[in-house]
Formats: sequence, C-alpha cells, structure tokens
Amino acid sequence: MTSVTSGPAQERVAPVNSPGKVIAASLIGTTIEFYDFYIYGIAAALVIGPAFFPASSELAQSMGAFMSFGLAFLARPLGSVLFGHFGDRMGRKTTLVASLLLMGGATALIGLVPTYDTWGVWAPLALCVLRFCQGLGLGGEWGGAALLATENAPEGRRAWFGMFPQLGPSLGFLLANALFMGLLYALGEEAFLDWGWRIPFLVSAVLVFVGLYVRMSLEESPVFKASQQEAAPRRAPVVEVLAHHKRPLVQGTLAMVSCYALFYTSAVFALSHGTRALGYPKETFLALLCLAVVVMAVMTPVSAWWCDRVGRKPVLIIGMLVTIGSGMSLGPWLGSGSLVGVTAFLCLSLGAMGLIFAPMGALLPELFPTAVRYTGASAAYNLAGILGASMAPWIAELLVSWGGLAWVGGYVSVMALMSLVAILTLTETRRIAL
Repeated sequence: MTSVTSGPAQERVAPVNSPGKVIAASLIGTTIEFYDFYIYGIAAALVIGPAFFPASSELAQSMGAFMSFGLAFLARPLGSVLFGHFGDRMGRKTTLVASLLLMGGATALIGLVPTYDTWGVWAPLALCVLRFCQGLGLGGEWGGAALLATENAPEGRRAWFGMFPQLGPSLGFLLANALFMGLLYALGEEAFLDWGWRIPFLVSAVLVFVGLYVRMSLEESPVFKASQQEAAPRRAPVVEVLAHHKRPLVQGTLAMVSCYALFYTSAVFALSHGTRALGYPKETFLALLCLAVVVMAVMTPVSAWWCDRVGRKPVLIIGMLVTIGSGMSLGPWLGSGSLVGVTAFLCLSLGAMGLIFAPMGALLPELFPTAVRYTGASAAYNLAGILGASMAPWIAELLVSWGGLAWVGGYVSVMALMSLVAILTLTETRRIAL
C-alpha cells in the first residue's frame, strides 16, 4: 500500500474550517447529490419504463429503465477522473461546487423531458444523456466530500468525520423515498404516473442552492494547502495513480464493490420486484424501504465509531460476513412475500450496508497520498460502481427469471465474498497520517 504525506507538512497550515462547518458541508452536499441520484432509481422501478420506452412487454420496459439507470455508473469513473484532476490540482472546494451544479442541473432537466408518447425516440435519448450527466457529477462529488471531511478531521477521528459523507446517501435516499411515497398518497397513482413523478426531480433545483450556500463558505483543506506548498500539482493525477498506485486502486475498488451490489439489489430491484411480482402497493413498499434506510442510517455512525477504535479491517470483515448472510436471506425472506419476511430482509440488508459503507469514507482516502488523493479515492469508489451497481438491478431481473430469487441472493453473497478477499489483502490504515 502506498504511504501518504506525513504529519509535519500538515501542521504548517492551521485548520480554518470549524468541525461544524465541515460536517454540514460534507453531509448536506452528499445528501442532495444522492437524493438526485436515488430519485432516478426509484423512478426507474416505478415509472421510467412505461413513460420512456416503447411498450413491447413489461419486462422489456423494466430492463430498458434499469439499463438507463446503469448508464450513470459508467459515467461516474469519467467524472472521478475529470473532477479528480481539478480537485488535485486546483483544490477540493471549487470542484465540489462544480459537481453539485452539474448533478443538480441534470436532475432538474430530467423532470422536464417529454415522454415517449410525446417525443418518440428522442425521449429515451435525452433521458440517457441527462442520466449520464448525473453520473459525471456524482463521480466528482463523493471523493471531494470524503476528502473535505477526512482532511479536516481531528487526530483519531477520521472514520467519524468520514462517516458524514457516508450518512448523506441514507438521508438522500430517505428523503427521496419519503417524497415519492407522499406524492403517491396525495395525488393517487394515476396522477403520480402522469405527472407527479416529475416533482422530486424539479425540487432538486431548490436543494442545489442550499448546498451551494454551505459549500461556498468553506476554506480549502489545510492538508491540500500544505501539499501545494511542498510541490507543484501533478500534471496528470490519473496517470500517476495508474502508474504508481495500481495496487491500492484495485484493492479499494474490490473492497467497495459489495456496497453497491447490496444496496441496489436491496433497494431498486427489491422495489421493482415487490411492487410488480409480490403485488405490494407502491407507497407501502416505499414505506418499508424508509424503515430499512433508517436502520442503515443508525448503523453508519455505529460502524464509524467502531472503526476509530478497532480499525477499518475488523469492522469490514465482520460487515462482509453479515452481507453474505443477507444475500442468503434474500430468497426465503423476500420470496416469502409476507410483511414480516420482506421487512426483515430489507432491514438486515440495509443495516449491513451501513456497517460496510461507513468505513469507506476514511479507508479510500487513506489509501492514496495527498497529491492524487481526490483522483485515487474517487476512481476506486466509482469503478466499484461499474462492477457492483451499473448492472445490478438488470442482472437481478435476469437471474430471477432464470432461477428465482435465490440466484439473486447468491449474486449478492458472491460480490461480498469478493470484497472480503480484497479487504484481507489490505494493510490497516487507521494510524496512517494524511
């Protein structure tokens, strides 16, 4: 594993951002960005297929919706390279503002795209372009937010501070689910499917202004300032990562991959399967997901607190074993169709997600030196998205048609096993100085 910049350089620049400001900027920003990202996943499970893809069969429309969903994950590594380049050369703050503007603008425009019945083939094309732009924006978001938190963290509390960007996805998903559920109750299914689903996308424009206000008040990371004083910025950070930091890049990518597979199978695929195959009303299943995401949100700080005390590896090893078990529970519990079984599966799976996702906010930045940390951490995080999430709902739909829900659970367990092997190869990073 590549060592990172030692402590003395860091001490030459005094911290200028208060802990509260750092927490607010990293948490609010990722909450908004992941809200934007997740509302597409919910809409893909509920309405994108019939609204934007020609009617041949219900399965074909679902597959089209989930393939458009996966486009963003292909764009995210490109976003990590693009925003990582400027984040490592110009600073974290400016890059975070740009990623938020791109993500929020694309999300709001999705709410304005005409349907297939109105615009024909141009409708899915425009949808896919905007979804790709969402992926570019999010590709630059997470790395910057994680670095903002960890590079400003007090000694011995990096996992705790790095937890706040990880808590943002839980809050963003909860906000997205609650808004969709409220609209279904308030408007009824017919009005929701006709036009109400667009409201969460348009709300993004308002939320972006909130995030911009918070982030514009930040000063640059002291760790980044110290690095700039020591040496000129790398001309091409991505080239340096690929040339000198391939091992941590591969380790970080594979360690992260199960987070994506677990979440998008447990949330997006489960929502589609629960409402389509099990016959749950959309608002009922969204309510169950809200409950499960609360469990995920609770487990996130618990996991981070634990990581600062015992290290990243022990927590992740235990978390991956729980994740393997959650995959094994998918067939019998989700397949039972009972309220108890479905709720138990969702809570176990998303609870496991909180357990394995929280450490990544500290672990991935700790794998790379300051000069290329934005690029390296972002690339690992987003390459894992291609392997673990871009096709996860689509693969799950395919597997359930071939062999049933047990095959889908096996897929989740195999991805967790892959991450477990990668984690076992890592050196503990808790005491490494940034």
